[in-house]
Amino acid sequence: MKASRRKPTDAELAILRVLWIRGPSTVRQIAEAMGRESGYTTFLKLLQIMTEKRLVVRDESARTHVYEAAYSQGQTQRQLVTDLLQRAFDGSAAQLVLQALAAAKSSPEELAEIRRLLRGAGAAFKNDDIDDSKRGGSR
Repeated sequence: MKASRRKPTDAELAILRVLWIRGPSTVRQIAEAMGRESGYTTFLKLLQIMTEKRLVVRDESARTHVYEAAYSQGQTQRQLVTDLLQRAFDGSAAQLVLQALAAAKSSPEELAEIRRLLRGAGAAFKNDDIDDSKRGGSR
């Protein structure tokens, strides 16, 4: 993922969410999924802008153009978090996580998942340390 990739606006993210859930879709299908059948021209204009920004890919092989997200939901989320991490937290993942946890109440299931991910990250770092020591490197 390139750092120069343009970030989606809130309206563009809403369209991307539809595309991630539904898969490739026409303008009309997107408008219907968003409950805005009367907003066809608005969605068409947004999708044209998103195509220029390379957020979506347009298939022009059929009479009705079909749009698909250019990047997965995970790739887009990572780009947005990376940007936020650098701009607001000076690169500190710990501060980002602390603020995220303080901003919204997490369910016990979410906290358990966070703990599991942290344990996995710790194991990955330990394995990297072992691999580095075999190569004669250090952290």
